[in-house]
Amino acid sequence: MILSATKCSVPIVTLRSTPFSLPWGSNVFAKVIASNLYGDSVESEEGSQAIILTNPDAPRYLLENLSARSSNSITFSWTQGVANGGANVLDYRISFDQALGIYIVRASEITATSYTATGLTAGLTYKFKVESRNSFGYSDLSSEISIICATLPSIPATP
Repeated sequence: MILSATKCSVPIVTLRSTPFSLPWGSNVFAKVIASNLYGDSVESEEGSQAIILTNPDAPRYLLENLSARSSNSITFSWTQGVANGGANVLDYRISFDQALGIYIVRASEITATSYTATGLTAGLTYKFKVESRNSFGYSDLSSEISIICATLPSIPATP
């Protein structure tokens, strides 16, 4: 991994993490030397404001809450991905497909690990995927969960 500090869109410093193998979330203590055609600068004071971060893992185990199902709403939950990318997960973004083969964002900034989709059409099957977000960015999309918006039929009348 190569990190570049920039000023006015011109690279002025390049930091290389190799051959080091710092785990995600590690604080980085560094001194910097600037170089140009005329030589190198004096070494900077030690800085410690950088943290090694990446995107979190995608959420896992999407599961419908059957007891909360209605004719026009679906509730499901998930588990946070294995790794958070070095920073706490801030929230989640829910995308869904209305049987068109295209996922669109339905809700974002969800802080719980469950979601209720309302205003749905009874009898249609909806597909959902979830992304988690930390201070670095969003994860990949989770595996999808496919849920039909329906309820059990009423008890038939006595013959």
